[in-house]
Amino acid sequence: MGEVVVILKIMPESPDVDLEKLQADIRAKVSGIEDMKVEPIGFGLSAIKIAMITEDDEGAGDKIEGLFSQIPGIDRTEIESLNRLL
Repeated sequence: MGEVVVILKIMPESPDVDLEKLQADIRAKVSGIEDMKVEPIGFGLSAIKIAMITEDDEGAGDKIEGLFSQIPGIDRTEIESLNRLL
């Protein structure tokens, strides 16, 4: 089917979450990550933005969100964009 590029916004549970440790946990548990950066949101809270490549399977978005929901320190995961690679 091909591959897709997924851009995700990961929201930590609180401003007290160690973002460096959270990024390390994410890299250890999720494959296909191409880029990861911290983006300030406001009021001391920051999000982690992730660009990753994955297979274009049915339900891929749900599978990705499920992977991140199992990592401690993550409140929610939002898929900001999903684009097919040509």
